[in-house]
Amino acid sequence: MFEAVEGMLAEHAELESRLALPETHADARLARTLNRRYAELNAVIAAWREWQRYGDDADAARELAADDPAFAEEVETLLVQREDAAERLRRLLVPRDPADDKDVLLEVKSGEGGEESALFAGDLLRMYARYAERRGWKTEVLDATESDLGGYKSVTVAVKSTGSAEPGQTPYALLKFEGGVHRVQRVPVTESQGRIHTSAAGVLVMPEAEQVDVEVNENDLRIDVFRSSGPGGQSVNTTDSAVRITHLPTGIVVSCQNEKSQLQNKEQAMRILRARLLQAAQEAADAEASDARRSQVRTVDRSERIRTYNFPENRISDHRTGYKAYNLDQVLDGDLQPVLDSCVEADMAARLAALED
Repeated sequence: MFEAVEGMLAEHAELESRLALPETHADARLARTLNRRYAELNAVIAAWREWQRYGDDADAARELAADDPAFAEEVETLLVQREDAAERLRRLLVPRDPADDKDVLLEVKSGEGGEESALFAGDLLRMYARYAERRGWKTEVLDATESDLGGYKSVTVAVKSTGSAEPGQTPYALLKFEGGVHRVQRVPVTESQGRIHTSAAGVLVMPEAEQVDVEVNENDLRIDVFRSSGPGGQSVNTTDSAVRITHLPTGIVVSCQNEKSQLQNKEQAMRILRARLLQAAQEAADAEASDARRSQVRTVDRSERIRTYNFPENRISDHRTGYKAYNLDQVLDGDLQPVLDSCVEADMAARLAALED
């Protein structure tokens, strides 16, 4: 596996030269793409050089040990360090999801449980926003339909990284594991008897597509405009500024009503449509290749859950990895990394096992 690094050295040098050219940075999208690949190669080459250095140092210590036995212990230490470096390098060389270097669109929808489910959808949105803030990412609400009590029937938010991120540390690479049904157990604000209820909200995770990723033919779109509405169905705007776009070949429908102008709502809707088309194309490719990629649950059924948030016990449980902790309040305040780490580790173990097979 490590022989592959040799070919990466030339690519790394070429990228370094291209990134030094002013014309590269005249195209912001190109510069961003090259910077991401450069950061990915940087991490691999640094780990490879560390692995080599420990090997060279171990060889030198072994020669010295022939004259001075005191160096024998140093050989053992260096070999252990070399194996640790080899494991880091193996992980970096494992084939990754092609979308792992992208930003992400999160769509949170209420499900069974009525107003309580909508309030929980709002809690999930705040959790992701606070997690993004901790990582220095930017969030932008693209579209939202609020409930009567201040929750969300549906909300779509874009999460963007700032600057170059290390491999596996981009928004999609981490947040893709959030796709599925999230179940909550607590006493709803609407419950007068103090009884614990169970409800659910669904999360859909999509890599944000750039225009070069997905080609959309204008002739394939049906665009309708309508008057936006708020909680209870009341009219928000007095003009037809909300936009609904139907992609005729696939039947995918997206709508946006948050912005005050029809043009802005159309631009936001197109961002969501491109992300959904990219997601659909990737799922089709995965199915054709029989890739064991995690599927995201589209229905919001309480029985099909990836995670449970138990408020009375302050417990959070991830049903895919077996992760369990009693710091739910902290997780909802954005301390989501340990939960995500359990998913990343499980995914990495599966990928390594597939390589060995």
